[in-house]
Amino acid sequence: MGDFVRVETNEGIGTIRLDRPPMNALNTQVQEELRAAATTVSADPDVRAVIVYGGEKVFAAGADIKEMADMSYVDMAERAADLSSALGALARIPKPVVAAITGYALGGGCELALACDWRVVAEDAKLGQPEIKLGVIPGAGGTQRLARLIGPARAKDLIMSGRMVDAAEALRIGLADRVVPADQVYAEAVALVRPYLHGPAQALRAAKQAVDGGLEMDLASGLAWESQLFAALFATDDRREGMAAFVEKRRPDFTGR
Repeated sequence: MGDFVRVETNEGIGTIRLDRPPMNALNTQVQEELRAAATTVSADPDVRAVIVYGGEKVFAAGADIKEMADMSYVDMAERAADLSSALGALARIPKPVVAAITGYALGGGCELALACDWRVVAEDAKLGQPEIKLGVIPGAGGTQRLARLIGPARAKDLIMSGRMVDAAEALRIGLADRVVPADQVYAEAVALVRPYLHGPAQALRAAKQAVDGGLEMDLASGLAWESQLFAALFATDDRREGMAAFVEKRRPDFTGR
């Protein structure tokens, strides 16, 4: 698909594969190729779930510092929104998305993982937001998504210290959802999303929209948003099939419509 990011589809799973050796640094081209890949898997009805994967050695060690080192305030002011929105495109994929993390997920790589719904992490992997050591802060969702995921105090610890966490700590604080040996990371990611491949696609989409959208609202607004999405599902074939199957005591045959 691109020079450094491609989409591989197999049995309903779309894998967004980063391949920019040696560390999958997220330069401008990779960012835009990730945006394009997110658009592709979002629009493909044959893709029912998504895995973001950097390969057997490394997920993504961060942004391309050499590319940014000589940028001025004006340069970054023009680029920062595009950087954030490129990873935002991953977060808005209306399907279950899991990051399969080997090696390192640091800086922009950690932010890429945070844009996914779940994170499967290798036992020897390291995660973190080390931007503070460069005199900056995370600029592609790290301060916002990390705080929402693990809480503000823990997020401040990681962001303000710049320290890396191992897989065990990541699991303990909620940054990782599953920890497995490195050679099992991709297979475990497949196992995590497999139950959704034949599920009610519109309801899964609505569930993701309800949770993610509700986090940006006060409780009353979130409840109203939930009610709207809930009611809309009564226009779907899968809702009719699901309820009919329940009444008839059989397994539902969802079509995604």
